[in-house]
Amino acid sequence: MSAVAEVKKNINDPKRAYVLEKTRNFGICAHIDAGKTTLTERILFYTGSIHKIGEVHEGTTVTDWMEQERERGITITSAATTCFWPQKKEAGIVKAFEGQKFRINIIDTPGHVDFTAEVERSLRVLDGAIAVFCAVAGVQPQSETVWRQATKYNVPRIAFVNKMDRVGANFDNAINDMREKLGANAWPVLIPLGKEDYLKGQIDVINQKAVIYSDDNKIGSVYEIEDIPAEHKEMAEKALQDLVAALADIDDEIGTMFLEEKMPNAMQIKHAIRRQVLANKFVPVVGGSAFKNKGVQFLVDAVIDYLPSPVDIEPQVGHNTDTQEPMPALPDDAGKFASLAFKLWTDAFVGKLVFFRVYSGKVSKGDTVYNPRSGKYERISRIVQIQADKREDVETVYSGDIAALVGVKNIKTGDTLCAEGHPIRLEPPSFPEPVISMAVEPKTKADREKMGEGLQRLMEEDPTFTVNSNEETGQTIIAGMGELHLDIILDRMRREFKVECNSGAPQIAYRETITKAATGEGKLVKQSGGRGQYGHVVLTVTPVERGKGITIENKVVGGTIPKEYIPACRKGVEEALLNGIINGSPVIDMEIHIIDGSYHDVDSNELAFKMAAIFALKDALKKAATILLEPMMKVEVSTPDEFQGDMMGDLNRRRGKIMNVENKGKSSNINAEVPLSEMFGYVNSIRSMSKGRAAYSMEPSHFEQVPAQIVAQITEQKKG
Repeated sequence: MSAVAEVKKNINDPKRAYVLEKTRNFGICAHIDAGKTTLTERILFYTGSIHKIGEVHEGTTVTDWMEQERERGITITSAATTCFWPQKKEAGIVKAFEGQKFRINIIDTPGHVDFTAEVERSLRVLDGAIAVFCAVAGVQPQSETVWRQATKYNVPRIAFVNKMDRVGANFDNAINDMREKLGANAWPVLIPLGKEDYLKGQIDVINQKAVIYSDDNKIGSVYEIEDIPAEHKEMAEKALQDLVAALADIDDEIGTMFLEEKMPNAMQIKHAIRRQVLANKFVPVVGGSAFKNKGVQFLVDAVIDYLPSPVDIEPQVGHNTDTQEPMPALPDDAGKFASLAFKLWTDAFVGKLVFFRVYSGKVSKGDTVYNPRSGKYERISRIVQIQADKREDVETVYSGDIAALVGVKNIKTGDTLCAEGHPIRLEPPSFPEPVISMAVEPKTKADREKMGEGLQRLMEEDPTFTVNSNEETGQTIIAGMGELHLDIILDRMRREFKVECNSGAPQIAYRETITKAATGEGKLVKQSGGRGQYGHVVLTVTPVERGKGITIENKVVGGTIPKEYIPACRKGVEEALLNGIINGSPVIDMEIHIIDGSYHDVDSNELAFKMAAIFALKDALKKAATILLEPMMKVEVSTPDEFQGDMMGDLNRRRGKIMNVENKGKSSNINAEVPLSEMFGYVNSIRSMSKGRAAYSMEPSHFEQVPAQIVAQITEQKKG
């Protein structure tokens, strides 16, 4: 029996408004411009949370509330919102939970790769997800990234093929893309009825009914359940047979019925789909158009029917910070409180908000919670839940809930908050390294302090944004995931913190690594009358495969370096790794063994050994055939066929490697790997080459060796 099943008798506190089984925590995630925010607006409207549908192109959406989001028409920060859904009874339609009311917590995540951290941290705390795909473009590069992130956290998914009203929409192609590119076991449960200008509604495959939306009702609230039109009847029956056959391959109950040549009823099929979605073996697909208000209500029904409640998933397992033993956080209101802070945000009205997901127990205003990372206690003075664009104060939140704390200090993204005497630490989300940096300085001396404070606040909110000082130049260096990311940061500095900044040209985050093993020796001998300085370190460096990181081990035998100086040697090595020998970039991926050295009874001290270790590592790097690495980007260009040759030629000039070219109708998708340093200003170039008709997206892929002639240019620029 699973740990979840063990606590099922005792899960729900009698005071909670919605039991855990009637809670759904899910995210909406996809490639940029697939229609996530539009879909979220429709869900909020149909659940009664808002009374007027907002539009991205008009800048009136609820979840895109930042000025930058509304101006640019993109989502930058994930927005958490709570709403309620009664699964109503409808003639001829079987629903798994009809007549019951559910609370749903939605997180609308960004699609742009520069804000991938928002998706990462959201998926870490969600129980399920709607993956949105464009019916014209199908699976795009960022769709693959989001899918990988969801797989990493074992998040069950349903797919929504959106934009069926657009010219070139193809539902079947989108499903084939999911199967081929994502390896998804994807099968339609709600097929769009018609497409482009003739999109009328959906065919419910399981119930063998048609949902026809009224053209007189522009907001999509009026629809009729009808028999499937004769011309679509055969297709709908085949879709049902294919669906049952696909389930028979993976579900024991349906498999047995299939062998006995019995046809399962609608409820048995729905239960089987639910079981396999929870097991991450099946992806039900819904087609429709969020913008044209066709198909959203039945998508929410699919969320209720197929995506998990907090008790349907395996419980989170953390570690006891004292003993390091595994500790489960069971979804039980009577259990010890354990939650994960997944997002920090500064709100103009209430100040600093800490969004958190409760995994076990409950927490109320006035309670004190413990942060195992900082070892500090925090008193909870205020808890809010976001409902559309309103903030509602609540007294208590229970296991499975997502809410925000107001007024707490010393909390970072990924911190666990738990009950006193229950020191559990939950796995925090992981974030990619920044790939681009630039120097910033305030326009006036008076702004210097405000700039430091603003950058610090933004760094607390965003784990992929870092701020450092260059000791040699005294400059402040900010780093992030792309040009747009840093552009938004500077814009927020201006608007929210009233600081005008000058910024330098973006710089690439190069890395250095070694290609062969070597030994290095470093010695510090200083005699200045009185007590001197003496440290002597010998170490070896060995290359490891890319992505393995750095390991430093003490292999000294015979006490040639006394044990008390080993931490100083380690510190010296770590410091030396920050600045390589080619252009001062951080050094990555190697094993370092401290093997020998010598000391002086009087003159040796920690500083001397730290300096000796720095000299030793620099010496080893000179002998280890060090190379420079640059970040490579995975680039997809979508272009009309007539511009394909120009696009490929331009990518080749940018040192790009064309990986493959796919033809879709009259357009081509070019997939390439291109160095980030060659992609600056690409948006203007692609627009002028294609008369504004081509589009591209890119995401970090891996690090690759920089060609020798380019290394020379980079080092010259550095000197200049």
